[in-house]
Amino acid sequence: MLRSLIEEFLLFVLPFCAFAAYLVLRRRNPFDVEHWSPHLFRLSVLGLALGIAFFFVAGWIAPRNRGAYEPPHMENGELVPGRFK
Repeated sequence: MLRSLIEEFLLFVLPFCAFAAYLVLRRRNPFDVEHWSPHLFRLSVLGLALGIAFFFVAGWIAPRNRGAYEPPHMENGELVPGRFK
């Protein structure tokens, strides 16, 4: 679960990092507020859109098991782990 949250956060931050890299390449100071103010809303919306799109794509391409789940159980004195049949 933590990995999923970290991935979503990194996707949200990606547009901000790309814009900071753009500012550095244009030889502007990325720490000046005047460069960020007009673009902050667009970057936030783009980050949210990337996060939501990744959320749906990851759910769409996630592996699915088609069988029934057999929980862990004891068989001949040994623990048999859970599995899909």
